[in-house]
Amino acid sequence: MKHLKKTAIAMGLAQMTMMLSGAAVAQTTDAPKPETAAAEPVAVIVTGQRAALQSAQKIKQNSDEIVDSIVAEDMGKLPDRSVTEVLQRVVGVTIDRTMSKGDPEHFSVEGSGVSIRGLSYVRSELNGRDSFSANGGRSLNFEDVPPELVSGVDIYKNPSAEQIEGAVGGLVNLKTAMPFDYKGFKASVSADRTWSELKKGKTSPSASGLVSNRWKTPIGEVGALLDLAYSESGTRTDAFQVEPYYPLKDAKGNTVFVPKGAQWRTLEFNRKREGAYGAFQWKKDDWSSSVTYFKSKYQMQWDEQAIFAQSSPYNIKVSPDATFNSKGALLTGTLTDPTDGGINFGDDTRTSNRKSDTTDLSWNLRWRHDNWTVTTDLQHIKATTHSVDSTVATGVTMPSETLDLTGKVPKILFTDAGRAYLADPKNYYWAFTMEHLDQSKANETAWKTDVKYDFDNPVLRDIRFGVRLTDRDAVTQNSNPSYNWSAITQPWQIGWNISGLAYLGDPRFSGNTNLHSFNNFFNGGVSVPAVVFPNVSLAQGFPGSYAQLHTYHDILCREVSPTNSCAPWQQATFGPTNYAGTNDQSEKTKAMYSQLRFGWDDLKYPIDGNVGVRYVKTDSSARGYTVFTSTAPTGGVQVGVPVPNIAPFAQVQNYQNDYHNVLPSLNLRMKASDTLQFRLAIASALSRPDFTQLQGYTELSESASSSTNTATGVTTVNSVSLTGKGSGNPLLRPTTSKQIDLTAEWYFAPTGSLTMAVFNKRLKDIIINQSYIQQLPDTAGKLHDFTVTGPVNGAKGHARGVELAYQQYFDKLPGAWSGLGVQANFTFVDSKRDLYKSVYQKYCSGGNTADNVNLNLNGCDTDGTTFGNLPLENLSRQSYNLALLYDKGPISARLAYNWRSKSLQAVNVNGTQGTDGLDSNPASPTYGQHNVAWALPTWSDAYGQLDASMFYKFTDKLQLGLEAQNLTDSTYKQLMQQNVGMMGRAWFKTGRRVVAKLSYDF
Repeated sequence: MKHLKKTAIAMGLAQMTMMLSGAAVAQTTDAPKPETAAAEPVAVIVTGQRAALQSAQKIKQNSDEIVDSIVAEDMGKLPDRSVTEVLQRVVGVTIDRTMSKGDPEHFSVEGSGVSIRGLSYVRSELNGRDSFSANGGRSLNFEDVPPELVSGVDIYKNPSAEQIEGAVGGLVNLKTAMPFDYKGFKASVSADRTWSELKKGKTSPSASGLVSNRWKTPIGEVGALLDLAYSESGTRTDAFQVEPYYPLKDAKGNTVFVPKGAQWRTLEFNRKREGAYGAFQWKKDDWSSSVTYFKSKYQMQWDEQAIFAQSSPYNIKVSPDATFNSKGALLTGTLTDPTDGGINFGDDTRTSNRKSDTTDLSWNLRWRHDNWTVTTDLQHIKATTHSVDSTVATGVTMPSETLDLTGKVPKILFTDAGRAYLADPKNYYWAFTMEHLDQSKANETAWKTDVKYDFDNPVLRDIRFGVRLTDRDAVTQNSNPSYNWSAITQPWQIGWNISGLAYLGDPRFSGNTNLHSFNNFFNGGVSVPAVVFPNVSLAQGFPGSYAQLHTYHDILCREVSPTNSCAPWQQATFGPTNYAGTNDQSEKTKAMYSQLRFGWDDLKYPIDGNVGVRYVKTDSSARGYTVFTSTAPTGGVQVGVPVPNIAPFAQVQNYQNDYHNVLPSLNLRMKASDTLQFRLAIASALSRPDFTQLQGYTELSESASSSTNTATGVTTVNSVSLTGKGSGNPLLRPTTSKQIDLTAEWYFAPTGSLTMAVFNKRLKDIIINQSYIQQLPDTAGKLHDFTVTGPVNGAKGHARGVELAYQQYFDKLPGAWSGLGVQANFTFVDSKRDLYKSVYQKYCSGGNTADNVNLNLNGCDTDGTTFGNLPLENLSRQSYNLALLYDKGPISARLAYNWRSKSLQAVNVNGTQGTDGLDSNPASPTYGQHNVAWALPTWSDAYGQLDASMFYKFTDKLQLGLEAQNLTDSTYKQLMQQNVGMMGRAWFKTGRRVVAKLSYDF
């Protein structure tokens, strides 16, 4: 199928090329006369990445707003392998390196989420129109978009009134080519192969092609463009992980901090992107129109083999020869667990796949007459996604594990006997299954009309005003249960539920496993033992394979008691009544704006700019569900605290939320000379809540502390608790910002500039999980307050900092050296978040539930104490890019290094959370017990990566290129914050990638 698709693309492009090239020949104009040609000056043609940088610099210099741009030399020639990777080169922009914010255990080779100036409130556009993925958020997954379809990217950091609202952090506008961008016929094709070092010889193909032409016709000039792209990528990521550290006793009785184990894993990732873009343009006299169609399809699947510690931490013993650092954290030593007969590990095979699809159909009509320009624009966008995540696991009890945590990467040491033990299937048992399903769809129809009047005035340039209407809906469904973990056989089930574990050595339970040897692990730098894992086909075979595996549990269950009912396994489903898993949203907006452009050209230092205001009204609705349950005593004689009489119910609930915002903006530019200019930008901005945060599902509960006198039958109620949990909050308001920018820009050459920006964004109504009040009436109509925990507009904060950027080609150097250039930028961001209502508590308490706001906002350590004072998530205080460039003759090359400092990823995520923390509060009645929830802040450590590219033009039409990612074979490190320090949590190795690319322009 892959070969058929690529062949179809090639044939289609070839036919279109021949058809349009004939028309191109027919419309070719006569060559100029020799004397006319001789009179014209000789033009210096700039090509390669120098031309792209020159165009981007010109956009920045001439823009009305503060903008940074990346321009492709030609379609399909953006300087990186994904749009996300392209964005990281821009000053002030950073990208995440994990697949999702809630799952830091899985690395993303091409990067994932984008932050601008440390903030993730980023809007995305396609050709100036709204664009998004169906992921419960409001912006595109940039990794879903084929970069071959993109001709340039603009990043706006302070909005103007005419721009669509919604970008507190910044606006990313992806641009595609139009037929009238070219003088006539244009066609190009390219193909490449990507080699991944860890995959050892396996390559992934990509291909793209564009064809465009324009014609003079009786009805006016028309143009047509078609662009197709197909891309595959196959990568591998190896990882070490160390479990969180617990307070234990060493051999001498001293308190030390020891992880309950360490582990290793490998993940094979394969993704496929398909894109199609078409554009049609027409113009005649005062009228012009265009229609564009954009289709992006993304499909990924990863398969993982991972071993992970699921031991009882307080049963871990450390060898007498163990060593510790100055704070008592383990450095080297051997771990054992005599109480449990060994250290219990899980060995899972996990497969996850996602398919997403975004379609954009847009029509534009423009009329220009005298001083008036009227533009109307109609757009419809549809996005869908669905995914399946499936895990099947075996288990093994490891006799011991020796750790050396002193180096850059952990060393997990095993004797030959230990390796043989792990390689023997008889030591493994069937452990559990877990599946998760989700699907989403989103639609938006948007219409806008803009009017511009050009003044014939020395000061006033033009006035613009317009309206925009949108109608958007989004439905996201998660399976019920969301992550359906189901034990096959577990040690804690033995005796009461099963007679023993389903060991692979038992013929009844053998087969369907393989010995995974972790070849070339960490690029051959370390050696880890082979482990017995379930076959990938079992994870991919859900639900049939799951049903078969759970019969093993039933067999052992009936051995405990032949009459045992042995509840059958229940699979996760979407289900018609899965209200908790369904998020149904709709939203309509009405916006209008007016903006005046002006300028004083006769001043010693000319000043120009724009001032405007945008008004937007948002009406949203959420179709949800409210459930009320009560465990309080009812009936009989009650004394003490009265219990509200509220009948239990479960009912559909519709929420309406509307708000309006006034967003003024001012952009000024002063030209100190033709090359030196300064800017001032002041604006108000907003970022609406993600649809995932607006879900309208609420669980309310009533409970009471009471005692009943059996002799008298009188129940004494000591206290009543009215609480609740909201999966979302459909009444959330947007996060808003008052922001100011100051820039100095010196453009000393066509591709030479030095710029600086100072910015300050003051944030209001940041969304956090905290408590709010929801009322319910009792049977008499009296309202009662329930304390509900869920998303609220509960904090303010700021993000302020400095950006520096410099680029230059050293044209005055002699000979071939004149092709050298350099590009560098640096960003510093300081952030702070202040809660409207402090929830800080010194000691941890309670369980891992939504109402434990101290745990969720401040984090808790395994020793029962809180952290607090955490920064905004995904924000690095420092980041920079440094690139060495070369453009001379047929050679165009780049050596680029990107770096960012450590940043907080999340609090309370999988792998660094639990419910067995030490209750260290002296005032607690359970002081000293291991019964409180803990959740560690997880950080991304500082990370830098070196990439390179080199292209050689054999002719003006034929070009061969080589690109390489991660030349330094960098290791991405993850940290977990504990009171003994920033401890290493995970180390990811992806190896190098090399791409060979051939392109031809017709």
